[in-house]
Amino acid sequence: MTNREPARSREQRKQDALDHLEKDEDAWVSTASADGVPTLVPLSFVWDRGTLLMATRRTNPTAVNVTSDGQARIALGPTRDVVLIEATAELIENADLPSESSDAFAAKLGWDLRDLSAWVYLRFTPYAVRAWREKNELADRELMADGRWLE
Repeated sequence: MTNREPARSREQRKQDALDHLEKDEDAWVSTASADGVPTLVPLSFVWDRGTLLMATRRTNPTAVNVTSDGQARIALGPTRDVVLIEATAELIENADLPSESSDAFAAKLGWDLRDLSAWVYLRFTPYAVRAWREKNELADRELMADGRWLE
């Protein structure tokens, strides 16, 4: 693999990752069932107060897996500009989500779940973030560890 561009600084990669979190609408979300069966699905999201807020039907495997395990991996961006997030996950009932968060979700994604009882919100709180484009960024790809952005 040939490097097409010089490696970005950690500061630039962090800003690029934050841009993905603010501007992207969809992410790949990976969870596992209690017996280890993986699930990978695309979900729409909004970056809300340092977390990724998503929604799905309460009976879908992702919601069930989050309830039993509380862990997820999330990927944003194309394969040559990936942001990989490890996060703790929680299921939030519509009535329990602050109105500012449900308003932000509806405004960005164009749909409001508040009256849909079959749906729940999922809040993913990142504790590790890595980002890279090419081989020349692999060694320094870690941007967040233990829930803190690295300097």
